[in-house]
Amino acid sequence: MELGLLGIIGIAVLVAVAVLSQRVRVAAPLLLVVVGIGLSFVPGVPSFSIPDEWILTGILPPLLYAAAIKTPVMDFRRNFTPIASLSVALVVVSAFAVGFVLHLLLPGLGLAAAIALGAVISPPDAVAATSIGRRLGLPPRLLTVLEGEGLVNDATALVLLRSAIAASAGALAGFGAAAADFAFAVVVAVVVGYAVGVVTVFVRSKLDDPVLDTAISFAVPFIAFIPAEELGASGVLAVVVAGIYTGHRSASHLDARARISDNVNWRTVQFLLENGVFLLIGLEVRSLLQNIDESLLTVGQTVTIGLLATLALIALRFLWVFPLVLLMRWLPSRAARRSLQLRRGLNRLKRLPTLDARQERRKRALTRMYARRQADLELERREGFGWKGATVLGWSGMRGVVTLAAAQSLPSSFAYREQLVLIAFTVAVTTLLVQGSTLPWLIRVLRIEGIDVGSDREESATLFDELRTEGLRVLADPGSIIGEGVMVDQDVLDRVRADTGMRSEFEWEKARLPEKKLVRSPHRQYRDLRLAVLEAERAALLAARASGTYSSRALARAQRILDVEETRLRPHGGAAH
Repeated sequence: MELGLLGIIGIAVLVAVAVLSQRVRVAAPLLLVVVGIGLSFVPGVPSFSIPDEWILTGILPPLLYAAAIKTPVMDFRRNFTPIASLSVALVVVSAFAVGFVLHLLLPGLGLAAAIALGAVISPPDAVAATSIGRRLGLPPRLLTVLEGEGLVNDATALVLLRSAIAASAGALAGFGAAAADFAFAVVVAVVVGYAVGVVTVFVRSKLDDPVLDTAISFAVPFIAFIPAEELGASGVLAVVVAGIYTGHRSASHLDARARISDNVNWRTVQFLLENGVFLLIGLEVRSLLQNIDESLLTVGQTVTIGLLATLALIALRFLWVFPLVLLMRWLPSRAARRSLQLRRGLNRLKRLPTLDARQERRKRALTRMYARRQADLELERREGFGWKGATVLGWSGMRGVVTLAAAQSLPSSFAYREQLVLIAFTVAVTTLLVQGSTLPWLIRVLRIEGIDVGSDREESATLFDELRTEGLRVLADPGSIIGEGVMVDQDVLDRVRADTGMRSEFEWEKARLPEKKLVRSPHRQYRDLRLAVLEAERAALLAARASGTYSSRALARAQRILDVEETRLRPHGGAAH
């Protein structure tokens, strides 16, 4: 009864704070940390200490999966260099650098144990940064880098933490063994995550019941996490890979109802889990302070070391981010040279009088690659990072759930174990409250421009024009859809053509007059023809996504609209495609 009551109170607090955050324009994670700290010192409120395995094995997998399925592969690929640099290289460098500092500050703390704590406090949590960034209109590419970093850096930190703990216990002999263990954990995790994604997407594509599909969807994070961990690999990375694969393939392999259901269900899961964890951060402060043995190191000294570690992490991030931005400015010129080479190869094939089957395949492949490279270059020119973006990226290093859970998983054999946990809490709470509260001010002072709403709407309207053209082609032979022996009323054909055109016109009108709305009618013949049009449009949408011509925002918006229309038109229990 007490546990159930606490759950109800917790959900009520989460919803209330979420509503309040929208009104006062402060990110919900920051308010929840403050509320949690305040509640922890209220008389009668029980002490909270959540076991680390609950977070690492029960909360983290679904939380990362919920974020991964929404990550566009195209955006992840285009920003792979900064994401990999921040989520892998910077985490490793930060862990070792801060570990050496802590080794010097805490006599008796072994180097491997210090590096383990460095791994704990190295990965930033992108939840607070991205929630602030979306509200204030950060550029989409900057948000993509922050989200991608938040997905992968947890896996890097946890694998590094495991290797450091093993090294401190003498289970790994030397740097080479630790590096091999790290590589093994990453490679096996990618393989397991990809395999789980392929199998579960295939199984879900054969199901016609959204309830069964949802049940499997909820199990996927754990299906990926558990075997990877049992094999000695990174379960977290396996979950991320499975989630990214599922999100990418859902457009072509799952039906509209499954995608809509996934979107609603996982948004709810993500809201409850990530906000609940930030509330727990504050609630655990009192019990943590009570467990400190001040004969070893006082609370004040421990917090001071935590603040020094925070300053070191912030400095390291800025020292890393600005050279990274300079590198990203150099990459387009290199990509342009490669694009020119592709164009020359394509032109040589076009000049040939005849092409055999192999040359035709190569020509099509080169054409797709060239179109994708050109789209990538256009995005780089349009949304390239400058010093303003680098400043925001450098200041967006708030720590969160992984830091707290990983800190509590430190072995009890470590010297200063309780003080190490408090250091991690100090880093997390300080970065959340200081960096998180000042990030909106920094964005306003730098006057960073986000999405151009007018251009965004025009891009969506242009995409729908392209989809409409391909969709209407199927109406040239309506008998093949309705049945050869069925007379198709010309009024029905006119209605389908008109409604298909109205949606494109609606997109253009919305760019100028957002209040206008479309009206649709669900007649049987009309529905069947409209479904055929939607199938053709979906194929065109997948082709547009593969070419990389349009932004992920326009593509995702188009897919959501097609999904809603298909769900409305398709009868209950109908096949997906």
